[in-house]
Amino acid sequence: MRHLHGRRSLPFATSFALGLLLACGCLASEGGVTFHDVASQEGSGLVYERTPSETFASQLRINAQPAMNMGHVIASPEKPRGAPGVALIDFDLDGDLDLYVTNGPGSANSLFANRRLEQGKLVFEDVAAKAGVEATTQDSTGVCFGDTDNDGDPDLLVLGRSEPNRFFENRGDGTFVEKSVASGLAGDDQGHASCSMGDYDNDGLLDVAVANSFNWITRPAVFSVPYAESHPNNLYRNLGGNRFTDVSESVGIRAITSVRPEIDAGATMTWAIALVDYDGDGDLDLVHADDQAAMDPRQADRAHLQIFRNDGNGHFDNVTTDAGTGLYGAWMGIAFADFNCDGRLDMFATNWGDYAYDPIEIPFERGDWSSRAFLGADGGKLKDAGVGELRATPFGWSPVALDYDNDADTDVIYYGALGTAIYTILGDNPGAVLENPGCTAAFRRDADALTKNHNRRIIEGAAAGDLDGDGFPDLVSVASFRIPESVPAKPYKLDYGSPFDESAVYYEFLQPAPGGNFIPKGIEFPNGDLAVEINSGNSNHWAAVRTLGTFGLVAGGAVNRDGIGALLSFTPEGKPTSTRPVLGGANYASQDSLETLFGFGDARRGTLDVLWPGGVRNRLDGVRAGERLVMPEIPCGYDAEWSGPGAYEGCVDTALAELRQARVIDAAMQKRLRDSALAAYADAHRDDHDDRDELERPRVREERPAARGANLGVDGASLRALTRLWLG
Repeated sequence: MRHLHGRRSLPFATSFALGLLLACGCLASEGGVTFHDVASQEGSGLVYERTPSETFASQLRINAQPAMNMGHVIASPEKPRGAPGVALIDFDLDGDLDLYVTNGPGSANSLFANRRLEQGKLVFEDVAAKAGVEATTQDSTGVCFGDTDNDGDPDLLVLGRSEPNRFFENRGDGTFVEKSVASGLAGDDQGHASCSMGDYDNDGLLDVAVANSFNWITRPAVFSVPYAESHPNNLYRNLGGNRFTDVSESVGIRAITSVRPEIDAGATMTWAIALVDYDGDGDLDLVHADDQAAMDPRQADRAHLQIFRNDGNGHFDNVTTDAGTGLYGAWMGIAFADFNCDGRLDMFATNWGDYAYDPIEIPFERGDWSSRAFLGADGGKLKDAGVGELRATPFGWSPVALDYDNDADTDVIYYGALGTAIYTILGDNPGAVLENPGCTAAFRRDADALTKNHNRRIIEGAAAGDLDGDGFPDLVSVASFRIPESVPAKPYKLDYGSPFDESAVYYEFLQPAPGGNFIPKGIEFPNGDLAVEINSGNSNHWAAVRTLGTFGLVAGGAVNRDGIGALLSFTPEGKPTSTRPVLGGANYASQDSLETLFGFGDARRGTLDVLWPGGVRNRLDGVRAGERLVMPEIPCGYDAEWSGPGAYEGCVDTALAELRQARVIDAAMQKRLRDSALAAYADAHRDDHDDRDELERPRVREERPAARGANLGVDGASLRALTRLWLG
């Protein structure tokens, strides 16, 4: 049976080996973790090679010219080797994370099933064809997942490069059925890049946002046409039964902000998108990262971190300027967490970087194109935190927010390279590991964490999750192509005093020639690969949390089954509170695990607080180090206004009894949740009256409203079957 609460014990052999490693000091102590790539190891089962897009043939024809000019560069395709993404998804509900990796036309996408629990070691098997999600004829780009029909298993959306998307409904038996057209998510032939799932209208069903860029066949949208060639983004509302309708025009997400209001912005070039409650008001907002590309901002200021605030009724208002994120840049990816532990959600955005323009002699100032954090402030504002002691940053696509060393604050790791930067290939990012010292958001580089140098990998998608079950986050990244060792790495001439100066390099694939021409060098580049980097761990403690929405399970339950959209705040004893959102996709073309890992440092216990979509708050006290648990939605907010403590107690008891009957929790967890709920209520209402004494006395339970999902017709047998899917 799949454990939904309590601590998962390690196999004896693993525990014994771990003890030996700790005893001899072979594992890193507090801090100092390292990542080791296992994808290339024999027997790992992680066989992957990215197939180029069909437009690669066009690129080869252009490269065959004896000389090229800027006209050829603009006529070249964008991302001719593809734009792969990755998702860390437990598709078969066996308790460990699997990997879905997208590929190009003629090659199957990969679904690497994690066989760790069956075989006692970290090994994978590609079951994409068996599961029905190979999508061989599609040129697949981004990917996201979530339980869109609330039946207990994750469904999968795979985006297409200038072609329709593929939607796969999980059957619950390890296989999927494609329902692309029937679902309404197929879309059209736009430049689909990334997607994000979340319940923007709080009806208990996951909706889908899709980030679009432009038609990648040629690149006038990059160099010469600011808006007309760009594709607008989409928001699909879930109608139930895995049927969706496009509401993009009616909900306000097409109202793009430009700091030059005389320009009709129309559509922008969006690479990453997120449905996230950035202002903590209980409903999901929409944030997307837009690319200035090679356009002079004086000609077209088209690239901001666009923020659309949800008004609580399912309509969005563009607050980019007021929020403080209307800064031009080549924004590529976004990640969210409370980096400075002040109780507000912050955002980290990857950018073009401070090195890339140097060899092509375009004027710029250090900091103009830096990746950096934006810190949450009062009134839904985000303050640009700058680059600080990093002084300069490399190019980046896909960032992940994680506590990689489990020291109780949230760090950032991001990858990325670009193969179409005029005549150079950017290799300035060997893998940027940004440690967050003391929850200050004053990031510093950890140059020793990654044992694999990624300078020669043109990485697109990346995601994080605990693949080996040791409580430390692991990393997965996928590249569209690689740079052969025979091509010399050229250092940038810049000296910023940055820790990235020494590792920042580029590669020339065209030789500059007189008259503004370029001469191809005839380099053959290997196809892209997959890296799976396993965290060594250290002596710090941790807990792993998976959220469970109870829409359709409990009377009054309102949250989607995955709990996507919830804000999780965790406080280890004696340490600051760290907040992380549960996201159905954000970074770029990829999605992290839905399980959230919280570091304890040297603490042994902590408190979990959950703000669910819709605004209900729950709390669980006494979370133990090493515990893996599922936190269910209890539709009784401890900080809400109640007619009295008895009303609150009755609500909690009824909900927990229903969860117990559905076998979502056992008796021990029922007691823990009840004790925590009553204590949270007492703390929240301490100024009103002495709630603790009243809560400890029996109360007559008040009648509660029926669940919002009552019209789904879920009978007892169906409910038990649904729950068994969750229990595995």
